[in-house]
Amino acid sequence: MPGIEIGPLKIHYYGIILMLGALAGSWLAYQEVKRRNRMTQSSLDPEIVWDGLVWVLIGGIIGARLWHIFTPPASMVAEGRTTIFYLTHPLDALAIWEGGLGIPGAVIGGGIALYFFCRKRKLNFLVWADIAAPGLALGQAIGRWGNFVNQEVYGAPSSLPWAIPIDPQHRLPGFENIERYHPLFLYESLWNLALLGALLWLGRRYFQRLKAGDVFLIYLVGYPLGRFWLEFLRLDRSLVGGLNANQTLMALVALIAAAALFYRHRPGSQPPEVSTDAAPQTPDEQKENADAA
Repeated sequence: MPGIEIGPLKIHYYGIILMLGALAGSWLAYQEVKRRNRMTQSSLDPEIVWDGLVWVLIGGIIGARLWHIFTPPASMVAEGRTTIFYLTHPLDALAIWEGGLGIPGAVIGGGIALYFFCRKRKLNFLVWADIAAPGLALGQAIGRWGNFVNQEVYGAPSSLPWAIPIDPQHRLPGFENIERYHPLFLYESLWNLALLGALLWLGRRYFQRLKAGDVFLIYLVGYPLGRFWLEFLRLDRSLVGGLNANQTLMALVALIAAAALFYRHRPGSQPPEVSTDAAPQTPDEQKENADAA
């Protein structure tokens, strides 16, 4: 991986770009908290974004690495780096600096970490998932450029004007003599930017009609839809049981999230409640509060 060498230390450009994406997404979430406070007269603390960032980063990295380990791309399987290899070589499994992070796992791991962070701080997870969603799309849009630096995540061969050249050492087996390919990383980056705009617009235009968790559910429809179709262009697929693991998961997530949105807004459903920072109370907490009153 290309990077900057400072004595024995090498800082990869890929890692720098990922961190820039995380910081940009967190900054946007910070601004989103302040906007919600102005629009709803709530008192959410913007500084919580930076407290939760550490949790989300750790959870996201763990999830991303686990996704790679259990769904390695075909090129790595051909080199012998299978799931069994990683499970029997724990040091290689931990070597994230050698590459191998999966976005689906990053979203899952980061979401789980955010949930436990909210539980610990007694915050409403759905509210903070909505706040995080636009920043997540922005972070992904920036982070995908790390794939450009590494000359990875490119699509099928292409002669289009915007096709990118791939150096011979980064070409997949069977494509050694083909120079130009679809910039799949760019397509996904642009899709995430479009999704970012849609999330911000919907959150402002329909904020009085949206329930807590709706913005995040829209993200879980929007991103998977784009990723599902882009997987048709991808050469280095992650196959599990003969199925494209990324594409299959994206289809399932989009369908489930769309069904959840429909169910939450079905005719006769409860109208949206005012979103607050407080976590939903358990029955025991509700009883204690009633007794105290």
